[in-house]
Amino acid sequence: MQVWLEIFSIVAAVALVVQVVILTGLLLQMRRTTKNVNRMVSEVQSRMGPILTRMQILLEDTQPKISTMVNDASHIVYLARGQAQKVDRVFTEAADRFRGQLLHMDHIMSGALEAMEDAGLQFKDKFWAPMQKASALVQGIKVGIDLLRSRRRSSDGRPDRRRSDEPREPQEEELFI
Repeated sequence: MQVWLEIFSIVAAVALVVQVVILTGLLLQMRRTTKNVNRMVSEVQSRMGPILTRMQILLEDTQPKISTMVNDASHIVYLARGQAQKVDRVFTEAADRFRGQLLHMDHIMSGALEAMEDAGLQFKDKFWAPMQKASALVQGIKVGIDLLRSRRRSSDGRPDRRRSDEPREPQEEELFI
C-alpha cells in the first residue's frame, strides 16, 4: 500500500506540474492576445478619432440647417393643406352652382315643354276640331248634292256617269286636304 501511496503522490505531483505549465502557457498566450487587441483598439481609435471628430463638427454645422429645413417643410405642408382646402371649397361651390343651374334649366325646359303641350292641345281643340267639323260638314253637303243629282238624273232616265266613272274617295280626300 505504501507503494500505491507513493505512486499516487508522484502522479498527483506530475499532474500539478502539467497544470502549472498549461496555466502558465495560457497566461502568456492571454497576455499576447491582450496586447494584440489593445494595439488594434488603439489603432482603430487613432484612425476613427479624426473621422468621429469631423462627423461631430459636420453634425454641429448642419444641425441648424436641418432644423430650418424641417421647419420649412412643415410650413410648406401647412400651406399646401390650406390651399387644398381652398381648392376643395371652390370645386364644391362650383359643383353646387352647376347643380343649381341644371335644376333651373330643367325647370325652364319642363315649363317650356308643358307650354308646348298646352299649345298643341289648344291648337287641336280650337283649330283642328272645328276644321274637322267643317270638313265633315262640307263632305256632308257634297254627299247630299251628289245624292240630289243622282235622283234627278235617274228621274230623267239618264244613267249617272259620275257614279260609275269616278270613285268618291279621291273627291273626299281633295276636300279634306
